[in-house]
Amino acid sequence: MSRERGKRIAIGARPPANPQAEAWIRQGDSADLQKGDLYTARLTLDVTPAMRARIKVLAFTQGVTVAELLRALLEREFPEHTP
Repeated sequence: MSRERGKRIAIGARPPANPQAEAWIRQGDSADLQKGDLYTARLTLDVTPAMRARIKVLAFTQGVTVAELLRALLEREFPEHTP
């Protein structure tokens, strides 16, 4: 099936959002905090490709994401001090 070159196909307007569906999607498990509610700062770190590979393999073998692995490491190394 071919289209004529330069012929544009109109796309209709986006359907209105269903507030109930949106709330249900965002609700998730009420016992869990949403990731965006807890982690709002981003940290960029340059590492060698070999180190990145080691981190990824370790995270995979532990069954966690790289972000979860590194957050746990940072929490151990930089605990929150309570007065």
